[in-house]
Amino acid sequence: MSNKKLAAFMESVKTKNPGELEFHQAVEEVAAEIIPFVEENPKYAEAKILERMVEPERVIIFRVPWRNDKGEVQINRGFRVQMNSAIGPYKGGLRFHPSVNLGILKFLAFEQVFKNSLTTLPMGGGKGGSDFERRRKSDNEVMSFCQSFMNELFRHIGQDTDIPAGDIGVGAREIGFLFGQYKKLKNEFTGVFTGKGRSFGGSLIRPEATGYGNVIFAEEMLKTKGDSLKEKICAVSGSGNVAQFTVEMLNKLGAKVITLSDSDGFIHDSNGINAEKLAWVMELKNGKRGRISKYAEKFDCEYSKGKRPWGVKCDAAFPSATQNEISKTDAELLVKNGCQLVSEGANMPTDPAGVTVFLNAKIFYGPSKAANAGGVAVSGLEMSQNSLRLSWSREEVLEKLQEIMKSIHTNCVEHGKEGDFVNYAKGANIGGFIKVADAMLAQGVV
Repeated sequence: MSNKKLAAFMESVKTKNPGELEFHQAVEEVAAEIIPFVEENPKYAEAKILERMVEPERVIIFRVPWRNDKGEVQINRGFRVQMNSAIGPYKGGLRFHPSVNLGILKFLAFEQVFKNSLTTLPMGGGKGGSDFERRRKSDNEVMSFCQSFMNELFRHIGQDTDIPAGDIGVGAREIGFLFGQYKKLKNEFTGVFTGKGRSFGGSLIRPEATGYGNVIFAEEMLKTKGDSLKEKICAVSGSGNVAQFTVEMLNKLGAKVITLSDSDGFIHDSNGINAEKLAWVMELKNGKRGRISKYAEKFDCEYSKGKRPWGVKCDAAFPSATQNEISKTDAELLVKNGCQLVSEGANMPTDPAGVTVFLNAKIFYGPSKAANAGGVAVSGLEMSQNSLRLSWSREEVLEKLQEIMKSIHTNCVEHGKEGDFVNYAKGANIGGFIKVADAMLAQGVV
């Protein structure tokens, strides 16, 4: 019966949201676990909770006109998807990338609802962004775009309504420009953004949080079998913020990271990416905005153009680049080569067939809505600090992050245990669903 209900449910979702493939994928992955749970708990079926959760509460689409350094008018499209506010104000990042469209942002916003619920913090789910490409743009051009983007978005956000943060293509520079324009337009200094600079309300550990949290979650998974990340060979994809701090935390725990990548290809350094090499990568990517191929030239290691690192033999994999970067073939290759753990730093980086490979092989699989929740968790802590007009120490924030990631792990185990195996994907979906669903029930049909 559940399979028929899933098929009917997904047919309805696809009819209402044509062509939004990433959104369909995210919804089906959740619905496959939630529909059987709802059948066992008919109060959620009667109130049509899942049907309501897949409909955004509000979608805002707007034009973003700006001028480049030549004085030419450019036009981009801006979005904000306010998905669910049952447990708190909308919370989720902004993504600036040419691939951004409504379907991708709805997928990210839907995932964010479950992720934020798992943190136990009072945050709803949302996501936004634009098809703006920041590469090869000057600081003045990026500022011009960000100010124009905020000229419309400011009407729809606020510290008690919707609190954006950064995502792909939106780092400290962009957050600064966006926040500055918001402050000017509203004539108030409030914690409406997270991921801010330390000088104007940002939190320690926020840049590191997603990468750190992912590694903490992976370590918790291994602890269930009396193991750890020490001396494990690890493959990491990406070379941006999430990947960088994933490598940093893995190094601290005694693991050996041998890969990084960007959209052009990946490097394989069999000697390991130590602290000195990582610092060089950070300068390359954050300062010079260069390509990872330069690493191979600098440190004399292998570079594979146009490929991803999943064919490299490893004990653990940390996909930290983008959605659907691990296919079924990649997943099979990882398992064949002895990989025993996959923990997702990016949002939905493994396609559905790849997830099935990991679950059938019964390896440790940490889904993104649980494993990469560290970023939004510390965003929630930044919101608390802003509200209290306080600034916590690095040690205090790291301790709170560790507690949250351990709590998320415990929640996943509680709802995902299947005999001796823990299905973390199932546990994360059900654990995230219950809190939001119960809040929606309590608030009535609104």
